Amino acid sequence: MKILFVASELFPYVKTGGLGDVMAALPRAMRALGAEVRLLLPAYPAVLEAVELQGEVTVLPDLMGGGPARLLRAEAPGLPLYLLDQPAYFERPGGPYGQPEDLAQRFAALAWAAAHLGRVGDVAGWRPEVLHGHDWHTGLMPAYVAYGEGPRPATVMTIHNIAFQGRFSTKLLSDLWLPRHALTPEGVEFHGDIGFLKAGLRLADRITTVSPTYAREIQVAGGHGLEGLLAHRSRDLRGILNGVDSTVWNPARDSHLVSRYDLKHPGRRTPNRSDFQRRMGLQEDPDAPLFAAISRLDPLKGLDLVLDNVDHLVRQGGQLAVLGTGDPHAEGAFRQAAQRHPGRVAVFIGYDEILAHRAFAAADVILVPSRQEPCGLTQLYAQAYGALPLVRRTGGLADTVVGATPETLAADTATGFQFDWATGLALGEAINDALALFRDPAAWRQVQRRGMATEFGWEGPARAYLELYATIPPKGD
Repeated sequence: MKILFVASELFPYVKTGGLGDVMAALPRAMRALGAEVRLLLPAYPAVLEAVELQGEVTVLPDLMGGGPARLLRAEAPGLPLYLLDQPAYFERPGGPYGQPEDLAQRFAALAWAAAHLGRVGDVAGWRPEVLHGHDWHTGLMPAYVAYGEGPRPATVMTIHNIAFQGRFSTKLLSDLWLPRHALTPEGVEFHGDIGFLKAGLRLADRITTVSPTYAREIQVAGGHGLEGLLAHRSRDLRGILNGVDSTVWNPARDSHLVSRYDLKHPGRRTPNRSDFQRRMGLQEDPDAPLFAAISRLDPLKGLDLVLDNVDHLVRQGGQLAVLGTGDPHAEGAFRQAAQRHPGRVAVFIGYDEILAHRAFAAADVILVPSRQEPCGLTQLYAQAYGALPLVRRTGGLADTVVGATPETLAADTATGFQFDWATGLALGEAINDALALFRDPAAWRQVQRRGMATEFGWEGPARAYLELYATIPPKGD
């Protein structure tokens, strides 16, 4: 089966969150199962500098008002690529989503290029049978297939985070190369706007999201206005959990760590703790339970609940390390907490991939108190690295973490801690549960071992996607 993934991020070249990690792992896992998968993404400068270019596929004199564009063939390790090389849109500072004045045209160009490959193929005759778009940036791709002429490949849309939908003025309809009859509730219109994600969810043959629980939540109360559409298309919607790329996230092989370790040698984990404490300016206290939060500072991530508990955690003898960036108020509040508790609370504002790896290898508890979490990779990385995730029971967090209770401890199934309500008090009670278990070293090691032994590889999700593609009826050209 020939499949074209379409996305705006690919680790390690461009990444703002979990999407880049998924794009680095899932296509390769599917290729290992025999699928012929390629990936289309924008030709950001960081990508052009890092990959091996293999030639030009096609030249477009003017694409979506952004001037000349080219489709290039390229190769990343183990993954064939197509790159949309359009300097006016993608050769610029500010990250992949900066400079919002032409954001709609920029990602409409990516979606149109995907549909073009699906209809025409490349110069070597390769034409995908399935176009698989990821998040709102690719949402117009099913629209360009539906409203265009010629061959019609199957289309799939995956929701990684439904809170980000890509809504733009209807005045841009012709600028986005969409026909007038597309501007209806059955097409791209969404509450008086052009809705990129809405269009994809309405017009794609199949819809997936990244956990079974999240798939249920977004049909009822967590769909940010798209609940009705998703409930209507519930037969075409499936939740498939993300996985962990063990070539990147594996404490036994992780070159970022000062001491590598595995399930059979947990004692080798200890030097990572003291190294991380020194790097963060925390006291090198081997007995203090070390909590860490590695996250965007976004209201949906629930880091305000952590702020509510900083003083309580420190009073109980704990330490807290926060790595993240985002909301300026949250950044300032965490800085103030670090000033209030020197040596016990430390903050790194920004994104540092290496420091994140070291945090997972050092922390006793990773805090993931999200108000909404489609799947989450943080809790999966935590378990792989022997840190116990403390999560709110929502989305993929509910599907991947087994909370420690007397029953789950007796059954040896516990892998972390859970709480229900998105309040500081509820998180504080879960922190108390974690502290109580920390004072029982044998029970703690039992939960730690169970988490490290849990398999969250990509082969299972890859098979599930291939099975999903097979359910799409063939279309006439």
